[in-house]
This record gives sequence, structure tokens and C-alpha cells, in this order.
Amino acid sequence: MSEPFVIREVLFPTDFSDASRPACATAVDLVRHFGARLHVLHVVPPVTDPTTAPAEIRALTAGLPAGLAVVTAIMSGLAARQIVEYARRNAVDLIVIGTHGRSGFSRALLGSVAEAVVRRASCRVLSVPAALAAVAAAQAPDIDGGERTVCVVCGARTHDELVCELCRARIRGEAIERKLGDERAGR
Repeated sequence: MSEPFVIREVLFPTDFSDASRPACATAVDLVRHFGARLHVLHVVPPVTDPTTAPAEIRALTAGLPAGLAVVTAIMSGLAARQIVEYARRNAVDLIVIGTHGRSGFSRALLGSVAEAVVRRASCRVLSVPAALAAVAAAQAPDIDGGERTVCVVCGARTHDELVCELCRARIRGEAIERKLGDERAGR
């Protein structure tokens, strides 16, 4: 006979994006339901310095419902590895992680932390799609009347666009830099 499914420790890794909000709400609901402890983790990429993560993690936890047992942590390194390592060291029963819903070119370019966590974790992982944020945003009234969607690259809210203006400019800039580099190499 197998052990009963008990959740005492829930890990919510966050990048503070809009896409992580539905995962946060799901983690909070599960923590309340099971009477578990919530671990909020942010992993800072190894090259990033300085970081605003301490202020952002304080703001996020300040917005959580009162009465939750919350542990916060900030780590540096590769996100998926650090998330899995934190879960192992802290005997986490469930990781609740948001997915940006990237596919195709943007997924190949940016990778998928959630997918890597699912493959490497030794505990259960619940992936919560960013589309839940888009559904919630679409249900909320929009001031200018346009339909709200989510950027497939960064998860930010956009108006009827798959890629937000900032990501579009960044992608164009990278393409131009690559083209110029190729032209210089060919000379």
C-alpha cells in the first residue's frame, strides 16, 4: 500500500512576472487547503547584479493573505537547478511553478525553466499556465476597450498582440546585430 498524499511544504518559485501570478494564487490555495508552509523562491541569474529581488520578494509576501506560514529565499545561479536543489534541501512536497506558455522560436531562444524543473525534480510539480492570467485579465474590464492578451516572450499584458512592443524591439535589435556581425565577418 502506498503512503497517503500529504503536502506539508509547497515551493513557489517566481520571476515576479505576470505569468507567475496564477501560480502564486494556486500555491496559496493549496497551502491554505493542506495547512502547509509556503516557500517563496526567486533565483537571480548569475550575471545579474545588482538585483531588486529583495524588495520585490518583500512586496510579494506582503500581499499574501494573513496567517500563512511563509519562508522566503533568494538564490543565485541557473533557475531550474537552484529550484530543484532548494526543493530537495527543504523536503518540499510540491513545486507550483508558472509557465510563460512560450512555444516555437521564443521557447528555443529562452528555454523553459518549468520544463526543466518537471524533468529534474524528485517531488511533484504543478505547472500553472500563464493563460490563466490572460483569462483573468480578459475578464477584467479594460479602460480603452481593447482585448487583453499576454506576450508570448515575457508574459506582459499586450493589446491584441502576440509579442509586446519591448520584446519586438529587442528581437529586431538582436537580428540587426547578428546581421551586422555576419556582414563584418564576411568582409
